Amino acid sequence: MILIGCDFSSSPSKRKPIVVAVGHAKAGRLQLQSLLRFDTLVSFVDWLKQPQAWVGGFDLPFGLPRELVETLCWPTDWLACMQRYTALSRAEIRDTFKAFCDARPVGGKFAHRATDTPAGSSPSMKWVNPPVAYMLHAGVPLLIEAGVTLPRLHAPSVSSSSSLRIALEAYPGLLARELIGNTSYKSDNKAKQTPERLIARKQLLQALEVGQTRLGLRLKLTHAQHDTLVDDASGDSLDAVLCMVQVAWAQAQYEAGDAHYGLPACDPLEGWIVTA
Repeated sequence: MILIGCDFSSSPSKRKPIVVAVGHAKAGRLQLQSLLRFDTLVSFVDWLKQPQAWVGGFDLPFGLPRELVETLCWPTDWLACMQRYTALSRAEIRDTFKAFCDARPVGGKFAHRATDTPAGSSPSMKWVNPPVAYMLHAGVPLLIEAGVTLPRLHAPSVSSSSSLRIALEAYPGLLARELIGNTSYKSDNKAKQTPERLIARKQLLQALEVGQTRLGLRLKLTHAQHDTLVDDASGDSLDAVLCMVQVAWAQAQYEAGDAHYGLPACDPLEGWIVTA
């Protein structure tokens, strides 16, 4: 089975493309095959639609907090909610979510999904630092359009080939923290692309290569691949690989008989982050 990890951008460009790591796993060893880059959403969705079987981990939220959805009186069926949400403009999202936060007490401005606590992830309604609400807004419609299956959330009713493309919500920060704690290893700001962050990327890769993780996987890289991941100071390439590692664990759960790829029973509106 082809395994993919995707570091997603809601506004990709040549400077900041969507990065996809492609690999395969066997007997606990995960081999990176290639890194793909897409500088437009159109080129990315064209690739998603190709008739090839894969299981992928995508670094973007797949759902909104139930508390937010119910407060806004939006549909509580996942697909209907996503259609309601993605019909909004980014300005409308910002204004709607800001009004929700402004009405709440300090320290509890944002609503959270149940998965945020074990994953340590930002609330999916956050529109700044990082703007994950916009990533959901841009990314989830592409997965729906491509006819991809989202376990626990959405199974398209179209062609049988759709079941061969499985998308899971991944979060590279969860795995990175397990291996190097809260040490920063990346920055899009060139002034912050320091030797310390370079060292952290090397430490993170070394830990992945020796299998120093609860996921029971060892990452296999060529020297050139290792250098590429270390040299990408933005961390986008490394984040794509971290998502691929998480999805390799999920695929192993599926092969062991778990039809939900290791996802626990969860709120079918909110979804869950794989390995959390």
